[in-house]
Amino acid sequence: MLNRFYYPISVGAPEGHDSFKIGAEVIQLGPVTIGHLTFGAPVTLIASELDAYHVTIPTTGRMQSRHAGHEVFAHPSTGAVFGPGSPVYTLHGADSAELDVKLERPALEAELAALLGHPVEGPLGLPPTIDVSDGPGLSWCRLVQNMHDECALPDSLVHRGPIAVRMRRLILGGLLFALPHRYHDELTAPAQPSPPRAVRRAQEVIEAEPERAFTVTDLAEVARVSVRSLQDGFRKHAGCSPMGYLQRVRLQRARADLVRADPARDTVAAIAHRWGFAHLGRFASAYRTRYQESPSETLRT
Repeated sequence: MLNRFYYPISVGAPEGHDSFKIGAEVIQLGPVTIGHLTFGAPVTLIASELDAYHVTIPTTGRMQSRHAGHEVFAHPSTGAVFGPGSPVYTLHGADSAELDVKLERPALEAELAALLGHPVEGPLGLPPTIDVSDGPGLSWCRLVQNMHDECALPDSLVHRGPIAVRMRRLILGGLLFALPHRYHDELTAPAQPSPPRAVRRAQEVIEAEPERAFTVTDLAEVARVSVRSLQDGFRKHAGCSPMGYLQRVRLQRARADLVRADPARDTVAAIAHRWGFAHLGRFASAYRTRYQESPSETLRT
């Protein structure tokens, strides 16, 4: 399973031990892989070379690693971070468990480029450790754990395509903000709001296809600005976020259809889905907030 979801890995028992035991629960969200690994006896893992960024966070016990000239002793307060291009050796203690997060290199670097609004050159130079006892590191760790737990639930919203896209981008972007790297100062510096013409380009695309499953990254690419610049530009010039504007347009289109619809043939659900609302309850709540009546009341009038 490790070879299938992660990398070519050699698994063995350290000197003095003649057996090992590994358990793994792994979920994959496109370019993000999250696994919960358990070790019933000491285990060594060796990867000849990584082609991705990787974070290991012990939840119980300890893990020792060597990578790119760094030796790290990871535990529940400090995780180990590995970058692409170098081999990794890890020793996992008996009765230990950990979260292992693989972030594909093109996806993480593309997310950073979208946030900054210009191409980036990798590897990004992430540090060898991440502090998950407090602050942004703890927040990111909780996000990863919650994502892993949610994916085990068959009715979870993360199994819906648009939600899954947003959640995995949240994990990618969250790590970029949580860890220092070569672009971190630029990333965290105050963004300049995009000019009205950039905001208008995004608005025109939304108005042309509001039913499309846009992400804020999609809209930033259309506007030819960074994600943060577009968000600040929308707040300044439109009084809402890009995704808030998208919802507003979708609600307008849905209301127009409900007004024209025949209650004998048309349904609220069909109209909501036509305009990109995957969750009927949330559509109804947003609709009532905006128009002071329910979608079904509009349909019946």
